[in-house]
This record gives sequence, structure tokens and C-alpha cells, in this order.
Amino acid sequence: MRIPCPYCGARDASEFAYLGDATLTRPDPAAPDAADAFHAYVYLRDNPAGAHSEWWYHAGGCRRWVKVARDTTTHAIAGAELAEGAR
Repeated sequence: MRIPCPYCGARDASEFAYLGDATLTRPDPAAPDAADAFHAYVYLRDNPAGAHSEWWYHAGGCRRWVKVARDTTTHAIAGAELAEGAR
């Protein structure tokens, strides 16, 4: 699999470290249900089939975080953007 780093260009996936789901939002630690919210955030994850946004770290290159849009069934990559500009 080749990941298109916006800074370095297309690179082999072996240069990257996978972090995980880029659609999750970290819970508020001051919320009354913080313990339950953090349990769900850390342990209760979906395993989506199809289009998905993921965080990858370009450890073997520019050392930047990249948000990658990838199809988890085919590994086809629809695009990538640097984390600084990601929404």
C-alpha cells in the first residue's frame, strides 16, 4: 500500500505508523460521565468496512501526522492531508 504524503509524495506504508480512527473526539475529562465516556473512547470501537478516515504518522519521512481517507475493504486511498489543516 502506498500512502500519498502531502509533504513527501507517495510513499510505502512501511514508512508510516498507524494511529487509528480520525473521526473520534476525545471526551471532556471534567464531564460528570467522564469515566464511562473514556471507557467507550478507548475500548468500544467500530470496525467499519468501506470509506474511513485514519491518522498515520510518517515516521520514516517528514515525521508529520497525515489524515488519510482509505477504503478498509480494498485499501484504496482516496486522499490525504496534513494534520495541521485537517478538519
